[in-house]
Amino acid sequence: MEELFVKGMTYGWNTSRGAYRTQDAIDSLEKLKESGSEWIALSFFALQDTYHSTDIHFDYGNTMTDRDIMFAVVQAKKLGLKVCLKPVVNCKDGIWRARIGFAEEAEDEWKKWFDSYNNFILHYAELAEELECEMFCVGCEMINTEVRTADWRNVIKNVRNTYSGPIIYNANHGKEDGVEWFDAVDIIGTSAYYPVAKKVNDSVENMVKEWEIVSQKLEKLHRRYNKPILFMEIGCRSAEGCATMPWDFMHTELPFNEQEQANFYQSVFQVFWDKPWFAGFFWWDWKTKLYPLEEAKNDVDFDIYGKEAEKIVKEWYNKNRNLVKS
Repeated sequence: MEELFVKGMTYGWNTSRGAYRTQDAIDSLEKLKESGSEWIALSFFALQDTYHSTDIHFDYGNTMTDRDIMFAVVQAKKLGLKVCLKPVVNCKDGIWRARIGFAEEAEDEWKKWFDSYNNFILHYAELAEELECEMFCVGCEMINTEVRTADWRNVIKNVRNTYSGPIIYNANHGKEDGVEWFDAVDIIGTSAYYPVAKKVNDSVENMVKEWEIVSQKLEKLHRRYNKPILFMEIGCRSAEGCATMPWDFMHTELPFNEQEQANFYQSVFQVFWDKPWFAGFFWWDWKTKLYPLEEAKNDVDFDIYGKEAEKIVKEWYNKNRNLVKS
């Protein structure tokens, strides 16, 4: 595989059926392109009822239709954007997907679930091949299932029989070493929500020190498998204290703070941009319907549109890398 470096954004997460096919979504993609991004991770979900359920539903009240996905991919490609198709399984009861799993000895349940997951993921692998998506994500933050090495190898083998492009798996921060089958994918992905800030309004310099520790750990993972590492998700909200808990989406009462978000972005770029084993970023996230630009300073979500972090993304995404082989 030729050297890969992704300047990307996650696009269209947690939205409703039909939203990709609106004028708002088309306008949003154009603004995403203006950020300097060259890729999108088109991320959407299907549902199972609970974390102990064995059936993943194609629930078209909640799941994006193939028509939606095809429209979004075509629009992205019209703009010259490359696409990583990223289907995700969520639980209808709101429990985090990482909890999906069964007792070690519950072989019947494991088999039923992986049969269902294979059907789910192969549907989208086929779609990714037809639409010529440049990357495919075979799973996201499925922590409790990751011990099932043979089952995951089988999933990836089946995907390879359907999809001819590079395959990535999206682990979760701090859990990357628990995936024993990273040799089976082309790219190691992680949700890099590392809490690199130790206090509210922490400095870029302090965050850089913490990222350097993370970087050393991830480089060891790279050396173990000889695979590039990509931040399949990364970001934090523009709210006070959010760089101390970048994964947080619940504390909406926290006051607006775009500088802390910007410091987080700047520190990530400084540490990882020139690492030869590092394959890039899909920042979290860019919505299909953006707020009006004049309301950017009231938004405490992950969005960067109209905020200081967007300026930082534009600056870095318009730079060349200066790779030094280690």
